[in-house]
Amino acid sequence: MEATRKLSLPMLAAMVVGSMVGAGIFSLPRTFAGATGPVGAVIAWAIAGGGMYMLARVFQSLAERKPDLDAGVFAYAKAGFGDYPGFLSAFGYWIGSCIGNVSYWVLIKATLGAFFPVFGDGNTIPAVLVASVGVWLFHAMILMGIRNAAFVNAVVTVAKIIPILVFVAILAFAFDAGLFRANLWGGPGLAQTSLFEQVRATMLVTVFVFIGVEGASVYSRYAQKRADVGVATILGFLGVLCLMVLVTLLPYAVLDRAAVADMRQPSMAMVLEAVVGPWGAIFVSVGLLVSVLGAYLAWSLICAEVLFAAAKAGDMPRVFATENKNAVPAAALWLTNVIVQLLLISTLFSNDAFTLMLNLTSAMSLIPYLFVALYGVKLARSGETYAATGGRNRDLVIAGAATAYTAFMLLAGGLKFLLLSATLYAPGTLLYVWTRREQGRRVFSPLDLAVFAIAALGAVAGVYALVTGAITI
Repeated sequence: MEATRKLSLPMLAAMVVGSMVGAGIFSLPRTFAGATGPVGAVIAWAIAGGGMYMLARVFQSLAERKPDLDAGVFAYAKAGFGDYPGFLSAFGYWIGSCIGNVSYWVLIKATLGAFFPVFGDGNTIPAVLVASVGVWLFHAMILMGIRNAAFVNAVVTVAKIIPILVFVAILAFAFDAGLFRANLWGGPGLAQTSLFEQVRATMLVTVFVFIGVEGASVYSRYAQKRADVGVATILGFLGVLCLMVLVTLLPYAVLDRAAVADMRQPSMAMVLEAVVGPWGAIFVSVGLLVSVLGAYLAWSLICAEVLFAAAKAGDMPRVFATENKNAVPAAALWLTNVIVQLLLISTLFSNDAFTLMLNLTSAMSLIPYLFVALYGVKLARSGETYAATGGRNRDLVIAGAATAYTAFMLLAGGLKFLLLSATLYAPGTLLYVWTRREQGRRVFSPLDLAVFAIAALGAVAGVYALVTGAITI
């Protein structure tokens, strides 16, 4: 690979930060205030931060111990559990990322809707038309070259962090200890629920804001040094975690919890407006637009890269393993953006498109994450790659904790999103059938067939629930 295509440690770290800091962080004040007070928020972040830190450590360890496994997420599932689980991991991660990209466009238009009513909550016809133009403009830019797009992402990452830091600094200066104490256990004006339910209500959103922790791992084949992948993952994760905790907790010290819970999204803009006046909403809204567009760029790159790498490894149809003259996986990018376009159109029929896309993205991403954590457990238990370096027991504990966390998150998300995920996984298996037929190989082993049967039953149940109204979108 040419040197001009290699990414340095700062650029890999920027990919992690750029992937994680997107729409979610700007919605945190209202999302948490609607569910819990500072005590519940601290517990939620301790669970989410601890679990995702363990997962980040698994990514770091696997990047160092299995440097031959490029593209990270799906490669680990395939190495540990076979071809069909590897495909499910790649497909789930890819389609979940496409859904996440749609949520970015919905929030962009909802933000503009505060100033231009024609965009409404981001799911009007004008909003979808403008978002569609944006999708294909980004598509054209990425086709010009992966490295150029990665450089733009690094610049945008720096630019979008500034409004968040300003928000944190202003609220820290305005901190009212008495108000914070009044909100500590929930505050007045909202229905009281158990602490467990308060924490549970925040779980999927914490997953959403941490998606992207594997950004450097996905781009491992572009790294100047393989060791930089793990370092970039941990550095990016810790920095973003600090920002998210501060953005969540500081509003409790400047406003009543009930007032924050009643704000429209993006609630970070509304909180700053309440503290400093109208310019605060404009300032944060501009930061949000930069942030979300930067995150969209990062995830467009990741979507195409995952599909391309899966095709290169023989887990997707070979057409998606092709590159253009700028070494961009063009066919993978085209399919990605066609899916994003179709999903954008579908938001016209959703009551709350942003929340639906946020929660479904989280649910789809947890299954690939679970495969990664399980592979970390399997590698540590087998002792493979540990003969000379040691650390086997430590890594077994870390991977076990990451497995427990991701499994808990799947259960906490609820049956609705498991069934909706199945309605995507089952038909997506057609790509796997296409690939195996293309290679002249047997489609399913007995175990793979059993896994597919579970996904198919879940899909049937999900469709039935949608038709009967048991599940609404």
